[in-house]
Amino acid sequence: MRKDHKGQRSRPETGSRAPRGQGAAAGAKPDRKFGPKPGAKPARPERSASSPKASGPRPERPGKPKERSAGRPGWRQEGRPDRRLERSPKGAPHLAEVTGGAPTEPMRIAKAMARAGLCSRREAERWIAEGRVVVNGKLLTTPACEVGPRDKIVVDGQPLPEAEGVRLWRYHKPRGLVTTHSDPEGRPTVFDNLPSDLPRVISVGRLDYNTEGLLLLTNDGALARYMELPATGWLRKYRVRARGRVSQAQLDELKEGISLDGVNYGPVEATLDGPQGANVWLTVGLREGKNREIRRILGHLGLEVSRLIRISFGPFQLLDLPEGEVERIRRRTLRDQLGLAISRELGLVEGTEPQNARPDTSKPRKPGRGEAKGRSARPDDDE
Repeated sequence: MRKDHKGQRSRPETGSRAPRGQGAAAGAKPDRKFGPKPGAKPARPERSASSPKASGPRPERPGKPKERSAGRPGWRQEGRPDRRLERSPKGAPHLAEVTGGAPTEPMRIAKAMARAGLCSRREAERWIAEGRVVVNGKLLTTPACEVGPRDKIVVDGQPLPEAEGVRLWRYHKPRGLVTTHSDPEGRPTVFDNLPSDLPRVISVGRLDYNTEGLLLLTNDGALARYMELPATGWLRKYRVRARGRVSQAQLDELKEGISLDGVNYGPVEATLDGPQGANVWLTVGLREGKNREIRRILGHLGLEVSRLIRISFGPFQLLDLPEGEVERIRRRTLRDQLGLAISRELGLVEGTEPQNARPDTSKPRKPGRGEAKGRSARPDDDE
């Protein structure tokens, strides 16, 4: 330390350290505690109290001037995306739902008519043969015709109605109804007993005449076919009442599959819930969808099925839906179960993901506990 002209002690100059009572000697060792580190940038000079604070914009440094974006001043350089502008407004969805309309892409005329809810594809081909369809002012004579957004389609003198958005319903099917639009034997059908305000729908798979429980309905054939695919891996569960006796050990043998009368059935998950008089209650999960599968397999074990109730189809459950009632499944719920990529392919959504969203795997939701994947011989369900 050294004394100033007033006799007060003062700190030695930066970068030097003198012995007690002496000034800074030439070539003194730098003070590692208070001095700058080797190779460090020089300290910024302190502003004296007497110097006024500079006002106004800071002067640009010499060199190429820095370009500013139109957003927050000085925050983004031009040419670099501003993520704030790519975010959706508060409360707005990132994905716009499809609202329907004319064919948005080239497709067969029968498919366009079916998507508009007029009829099935097979019925559309019959209508074309009957001369009821006109495309761009010309009478159509063959279903081998593709139409697009610019084509004008007229059916029975009326313009083709706008295509409806893809929708899915839960339906509690009662016993004594056939899952078909028309029955040659004249029996009552599922579609004859649906509410009148429901659009034209088709079933996802089928339920037997005497089978009750959950039946999924949709207005889009592509969605129905996709949900019926074995690759989707959705398990169909049933509650079964059967006359007779069976052990859990016998039911466990079905996990390896079984062959009956030359027909190979895949693995079946069956649980013995308990007896009820001369009957037993079982919970059965199918990995296939062959016709009357449950009745035939349990019949092989000496059981006679007297009641068969489907309680779930993949992630969709019957729950407490009253018999004969229909309830629409929320679009967002369906989209979550299918996955974004599949939903977009089926026309459920369009648009782009948020910038910070993780990439979608293009796979449907994995089956839950007890929902195993399997193969199916045909999409007709499951009894």
